[in-house]
Amino acid sequence: MAVRTKFLSLVFLCILTLAAGVAAFLWSPRPPLLLASGTILAPARQLADFSLIDNHGRGFGAANLRGHWSLMFFGYTNCPDYCPTTLTTLAALEKQLRAAKSVAPPQVIFVSVDAKRDTPAQLDQFVPNFDPAFIGLTAASQPAIEALAKKWGVAVRIQYAADGNNYIVDHSTVIFVIDPAGNLAAILSGPFTVDALKSDFQRIVTGRA
Repeated sequence: MAVRTKFLSLVFLCILTLAAGVAAFLWSPRPPLLLASGTILAPARQLADFSLIDNHGRGFGAANLRGHWSLMFFGYTNCPDYCPTTLTTLAALEKQLRAAKSVAPPQVIFVSVDAKRDTPAQLDQFVPNFDPAFIGLTAASQPAIEALAKKWGVAVRIQYAADGNNYIVDHSTVIFVIDPAGNLAAILSGPFTVDALKSDFQRIVTGRA
C-alpha cells in the first residue's frame, strides 16, 4: 500500500510539473518580432480619422485603410532621390508578392507633403508610373498636410531657394505598416531593400495572424 501511495504521489507530482510548464508557456509573453528594417508595435496603435484626396480626386480617410494591409509613406513628386527610389523598391516588392501568392500584397499609399504643387492630377501622372495600383494622396492645403504629418510623427520642413520661389521639402523617411483593422502595426525605417521589406512584411503578417 505504501509503494502504491508513493507511486500515485510521483504521478501527481509529474502532472503538476507538466501543468506548470504548459501554463508558463501559455502565459509568458511572446518574444518580440525582430525586423530587418524597423520596429513592430505591440499592441498595434489605433489611428485617428483623417481626410485627404486621392489621385483621382476622391476623398480618402481611415476607412479606406480597413480590409487589407497597407504600406504608407510621406514624400512629394519633386523629391530628387528618396521618394522615387522608395516607390521603385515598393513596386518590386509588390511584383514579388504577387508572383509568390503566399501573402496578399498590401496597398501602397504615397502621401504628398507638398500640397501646393502635388494636386490630384499631378499625383495621377506620377504615382502610377511605378505601379498602376499605387495610391497617391494630397491635402486641400499645406497647413492641412503638415498638421496630419505632425500627428503621425513625420517631420516636414520647406526650404526655399535663393530666388524665394523654388523649394525642396525635407521630410521623414519611414514606411508605416497598417493592418486590416486600420491600426498602425509597424514602422519601417530602412535602409529599404526588396528582400528586407519582403521578409519584414511577411513576418508582420504571420505574427498578426
